[in-house]
Amino acid sequence: MTSEPGPTHDRAYRSPAGIAGGCLLLALGAWLGIDAVVGGEGRTPWVALAGLLLVVPLVVAFTLRPAVFAGENHLRIRNPFRSITLPWAAVSGFRSGYSNEVFDQSGTKYQLWSVPVSLRGRKKAQRNLARAAAAGDPGRPSLIGRSGAQNRPTRAPADQVMDDLRELGEARAAEPAAQGEPEVRWAYEIIAPALAGAVALAALLAIG
Repeated sequence: MTSEPGPTHDRAYRSPAGIAGGCLLLALGAWLGIDAVVGGEGRTPWVALAGLLLVVPLVVAFTLRPAVFAGENHLRIRNPFRSITLPWAAVSGFRSGYSNEVFDQSGTKYQLWSVPVSLRGRKKAQRNLARAAAAGDPGRPSLIGRSGAQNRPTRAPADQVMDDLRELGEARAAEPAAQGEPEVRWAYEIIAPALAGAVALAALLAIG
């Protein structure tokens, strides 16, 4: 889980694994697609182009696009097909289960795609917490390793992100600049080309 300065000094949270996977898929798709366009015969180049028009936006949507931006006055969530802006006063709570979610005051749920839950990370954090308890200091946020120089977190990275968002929301919710209603915008820049690619691909396959 990476945290970095985002637009207007918001804090941005993204999934490094998702970004890496997306780049690999795009590189593979470009290689196969260009090969089919250059070396293909008949309808093959057109089918390849239509397939790329469909697949590339979807890969971007599910890997490179997701992000969470936490600012002083609002939480902005960029999911595969929607962008949601929640003023902190509109946030009623967060929930971590098999996915990380935020709720607005009406009870509407929004999933945080860029903050995926890692069960492996939670188990590792629990083991570190157990070691800290065995060392006689269960309340510490970290554990000094046997080498005396290694800190081991007792919270999974995604859970720590949720704790940070929860604390920021509670601290800022009463501020005048953090008031307002949720805003949802569909990502037509992703939906439109993917839909066009799907229609073109279906038409080409139907002709054949």
